[in-house]
Amino acid sequence: MNRHDTRGGPSARTTPDGLAFRDLNGNGIMDPYEDSRLSAEERVNDLLPRLSLREKIGLMFQTVIEMGPDGELLAESGVFAKSATATVVLDKGLSAFNVHAIPSARAAARWNNRLQALAEQTPHGIPVTLSTDPRHSFTESSGVAFTSGPFSQWPDMLGLAALDDVDLVARFSEVVRAEYRAVGLRMALHPQVDLATEARWGRQLQTFGSDVDRVRAYTRAYVRGIQGPRLGPDSVATTTKHFPGGGAQKDGEDPHFPYGREQVYPGNNFEAHLAPFADAIAAGTAAIMPYYGMPVGLVRHGRPIEEVGFAYNRQILTGVLREELGFDGVIVSDWELVTDNHVGGKLLPARAWGVEELAPAERIVKLLDAGVDQFGGEECVDVLADAVAQGAVTESRIDESARRILLTKFRLGLFDDPYVDEDAAERIVGNAEFRAQGLRAQAQSIVVLTNHDVLPLDGPRSPLRIYVEGVMPEIVAEYGEPVAAPRDADLALVRIPAPYEPRDDLLLERGFHQGSLDFRPGLVSRLARIAEECPLVLVVDLDRPAILAPFLSFASATVACFGVADCALMDGLSGRVVPSGRLPVDIPRSMDDVRKAMPDYPAPAADALFARGFGMQDYGRRQEEVHSADASDARRFD
Repeated sequence: MNRHDTRGGPSARTTPDGLAFRDLNGNGIMDPYEDSRLSAEERVNDLLPRLSLREKIGLMFQTVIEMGPDGELLAESGVFAKSATATVVLDKGLSAFNVHAIPSARAAARWNNRLQALAEQTPHGIPVTLSTDPRHSFTESSGVAFTSGPFSQWPDMLGLAALDDVDLVARFSEVVRAEYRAVGLRMALHPQVDLATEARWGRQLQTFGSDVDRVRAYTRAYVRGIQGPRLGPDSVATTTKHFPGGGAQKDGEDPHFPYGREQVYPGNNFEAHLAPFADAIAAGTAAIMPYYGMPVGLVRHGRPIEEVGFAYNRQILTGVLREELGFDGVIVSDWELVTDNHVGGKLLPARAWGVEELAPAERIVKLLDAGVDQFGGEECVDVLADAVAQGAVTESRIDESARRILLTKFRLGLFDDPYVDEDAAERIVGNAEFRAQGLRAQAQSIVVLTNHDVLPLDGPRSPLRIYVEGVMPEIVAEYGEPVAAPRDADLALVRIPAPYEPRDDLLLERGFHQGSLDFRPGLVSRLARIAEECPLVLVVDLDRPAILAPFLSFASATVACFGVADCALMDGLSGRVVPSGRLPVDIPRSMDDVRKAMPDYPAPAADALFARGFGMQDYGRRQEEVHSADASDARRFD
C-alpha cells in the first residue's frame, strides 16, 4: 500500500478471537451488522432498527458531488454540487453520490478513500455508494455522459450496437466494472436501454438502437458483465434506465426540458419499449430509473394511464414495475424532480411534469406513493422529515426504501471494505490492453454506407495527397500527404457532426442536440464544390440519424461513425482494421418523413434511405449489403 492508502479505515478492529471487522458505531464490539459472516438480510435486520429517522431519510437522497483536482474533499459547494462535502455527509446524512469530473485514476481513488473515512464519522458509519453516468466514450454532457478521461475509450453505445456482437458488449462491460471498481465507483447509472424510435431524440447515442431483440440481448449481457452472476463485493451495481422506455418522445424533444415532457404512443408500441427492462430484471439489475417524461393518451389493458411524469406514476412504478415485472430492487428517480436547479445564471425547473402545481413536500409524497426509493439530484432531507412529522409519510414507508438501499450496500461489500488502492487504480484504469481493445472496437464499428472505389485508402494510388477537414492532419500524415487545397489533392477527407439546433436558454440545454436533422444548405454546397476538385470521402458523426440524401450525388464514399477517435477512423478507412459496422438505427430520407413517422415505432425499412442493419462489408468488395429491418423484422414491434 502507498502512503495515501487508508484501506480498512479508522474503524478497523479485530475481535479477541482474531476476526477482522469495522467498528462502525465505535462501541468496541462487533455488532451483527458489522459481521461479514452474516447474510445481507441479517445485517440489515440488525442495522435498520438502530438507525434514527434522520439517518434513514439520508439514505433516500442521492446528489451530485465533486472532487478536488488532487482528490481533495471540497470544503464548499462546487459547480453542480449544492453543498460542501462534509455538510452533505455529516449534517444531512447522505451516503449516495453521483460524481462528475474525474481528473485521474489516482486522484479518484484517493478521494474515494477520504470520502469513506469521512463517512465513518457518522453515527453508524454507513459507507458511501459512488455512482457515475457513462464515461468510457466520447459524449460530454453533464447529466448524460462524460468523455473517457483517464478511462479506456470505446465507441458510444450506438457504436457497440453497430457491431451486433453480444460477446463484445459483455467484454466491454467487464472492462467498465474493473475500471470503476479500481477507483471506488460502485454504481453505474446505466445501461440506457431505451428504444431509439424517434430520429430526432437527443439521447439515443447512449442507447443500443431501435431493434428490440438486439436491445434485449445487449441489456442482459451488459448487466451481467458489470454486476457479475449476482450482486456481490466484486460487482458494480447497475441502474437500468429509463423506465418504461424513454424513446417515444413527442417531436423528439427531451423531457429534461418543459417543451419535451410528453411521451406519446400513436403506434400502440408501449410494450416493445417496456420489454428490455424485463431482461434487466432477469439479469439481476440492482436499480431502475424512471424517466422524466409523462405519457399522453396512453391506455394499457383498457385503463388510461395518469398523465404525470413516470416517477410520479403509481400505475407504472408499483403496478407495472413492482407487481407485473416483480422488481424489488431500488427505484432511483432521475435528477431534480422536487426542486429547481440554479447553476450560475442558468435555471432548470424541477421536472415535475404533470404535477407542477404541487409544493416540494407534496411532490415527495406523490413520488413515494408511486414507489420511488431514492430521490436523484436532491438533498432536501428536511422536506421529507417534515412530511413524516406532519403524518403525510409513515416511518414504515421510509423503512421500505431504506431496507432496499442498505441491502445493495451490504451486497456490494461496502460495509466490509469500501477503500481502494491508489497504485492499483493507476495500474488498472486506462491500461494499454483496455485501450487497445477500445480502439479496435471503434474502428470496427464504422459503417460504410457508400463507396465508389475509393476505400480502403491503401490502394495503388498511395501515398495519397489528402485534403483534410475535421481530422487531425498529423494522424492523416501517417496514411498520406496532407495538402492545403482540394485542387492539389488526390482525395478529400471531410469529417462533420450531425446537425442540430443550438439552444442555450435553460441549464444543460447546450449539451443536448435536438431539433431538425437537415444539414445547412451552405455546407452541402461547399462540400459539393470540394467534390468537383477531387473524390470526397465524407465521414458523419451520427449522434442522431442525420438526413444524408443531399450528399449521395457527389460523395465518393459516405461513412457513419458513433464515437470513433481520429486514429481509429484512419485505421478503418485505410484497411488496417476492416470496418464491420451495420446501422443500429434507420437513416431517414427527409425531414418530412421524420415528421410523419410515429415516435414509438420504427418506420418501414422501405421508407428509409439506409435501413437499420445496412452496412457495406469489406468496403463493398464482397457486396454484402444487408437490410435487416424488413417486414418480418418490423413485426417484432407488434
